Amino acid sequence: MQQVDRVISERLTTEVPLVREVAQYIISAGGKRLRPALLLLISGALGNHHPDRFTLAAVVEFIHTATLLHDDVVDESTMRRGRPTANEAFGNAPSVLVGDFLYSRAFQMMVDVNNMRVMQVLSDATNVIAEGEVLQLMNMRDASLDEAAYLRVIRSKTAKLFEASARLAPIIANSSSAIETACATYGQALGTAFQIIDDVLDYEGSADLLGKNLGDDLREGKVTLPIICALKTANEREKAILRNAIEEGDLSHLGEILAIIRATGALESARQTAAAEAQRAIAAAQQLPTNRYSSALLELAAGLLERRT
Repeated sequence: MQQVDRVISERLTTEVPLVREVAQYIISAGGKRLRPALLLLISGALGNHHPDRFTLAAVVEFIHTATLLHDDVVDESTMRRGRPTANEAFGNAPSVLVGDFLYSRAFQMMVDVNNMRVMQVLSDATNVIAEGEVLQLMNMRDASLDEAAYLRVIRSKTAKLFEASARLAPIIANSSSAIETACATYGQALGTAFQIIDDVLDYEGSADLLGKNLGDDLREGKVTLPIICALKTANEREKAILRNAIEEGDLSHLGEILAIIRATGALESARQTAAAEAQRAIAAAQQLPTNRYSSALLELAAGLLERRT
């Protein structure tokens, strides 16, 4: 990961000061770096130590960071990772344009790797992520959204880059198609579980630990799995409160909304869905060679369910 950070720092070079300032601002905020870590862990599990793995790990982090910059503008978010978002600190226009810079820099780095399969996987993933963003926008304030539609969005918007990160490792290791499929399945399942837990924490976490405000998803009009599960079992009065919050953005009764979500068992139901995805990831990881890297992949999937930040 230190090598990846070194590559990130080297490839953020630009003669435009504002680009460098905004990019450094969001990347220096840290984050979990799960996607690059996933690529490195799977490379280790497959016994591949090709230096391209560091470049590609930086590429997926650049793509992820670009999506964050654009997301925060679309969502009008003001806080991420415990500090003001880039759009709050610098404005919407610089955030969007620096996001574009990071996308284009990522594609420059892909070309350096000189592997057409790598280009195909990452370009496809970037396109699917963009589709997922538009799907989510179309679903805003739609109280009729069901679990299948929700999963379609998060598998496009979030899990696709996890899947691509996991798939790149066997590609540069020249692994079999069966191993590539297992890695891709692991990444997709892990990414899906990660996003579900993220959505659960929006209603049961701590604002200080999360680095964002509780109820932000609902405030932005996003209908996530905890809300979908609550609507299934709530009584008519509770459903009316939830629908009003979704459709009108009325969070004046946020405390009562949180109480409804908890009382209906919605958080437990959502966690069960995440657990099923984590188990799917574990089954995929068990197809990889047995070593300390694959053991770490198993621990990552199992430990995801204990996530609190």
